[in-house]
Amino acid sequence: MKLFSEIASWVFLPLLMPIYGLLIAMYIPNDQDFILNRDCLYMMNGPIKEAVLTMFLIFSALFPGAAFLLLRRWNIITTIDMEDKRERSIPMLIMLISCLMLYFLFLIKAPNGVLPKYVYALPLSGVFVTVSYALINRWIKISLHAGGAGILTGFLFAYAYGHMVFPFWTLLFPVMASGITLTARLYLKKHSPLEVYTGWSLAFISTFLVNHLYPIA
Repeated sequence: MKLFSEIASWVFLPLLMPIYGLLIAMYIPNDQDFILNRDCLYMMNGPIKEAVLTMFLIFSALFPGAAFLLLRRWNIITTIDMEDKRERSIPMLIMLISCLMLYFLFLIKAPNGVLPKYVYALPLSGVFVTVSYALINRWIKISLHAGGAGILTGFLFAYAYGHMVFPFWTLLFPVMASGITLTARLYLKKHSPLEVYTGWSLAFISTFLVNHLYPIA
């Protein structure tokens, strides 16, 4: 069980969760009438999908991941898990900067809602989640893994809500991923139940609302 929990913690790393969500929305068939639903990620052409995924991979995973490794190398953080909540200020600032850079990059490169609204809303969700986490982290060591699972679930539920056709079984993946992630973090004693459930709930609600309410161009 310990090995399974450790593997699950790496597979469902918070930095990778937005990528998983985009892959599901982009490549599992859903609304296929682009005229009726311009926010359908599935109907984007291949090169645009690849470009969007590449940008997310760079700014939501590679850039912050490399920064965290450097912080560990320079002993600014003692572990990659950032088990001491006092060490999380700089990593959270890095995540905030990454999300803001990605959001404004899409606004500049694809203005006036050229892309489906979820491309803009997902990094903006990261901004809201990171800011709220930074505030709450003053009192409890809120779970970043749970936050990643909450973002994945909130994004896919908001995306499904905005579509007439979306395979229901697909929503089982974020629910199962959330269950596995939260259980793993609790089993490894990395967080208390309060830190895990608060982290997931806050990320889910923030991400769902941002993606659901983001204005359509």
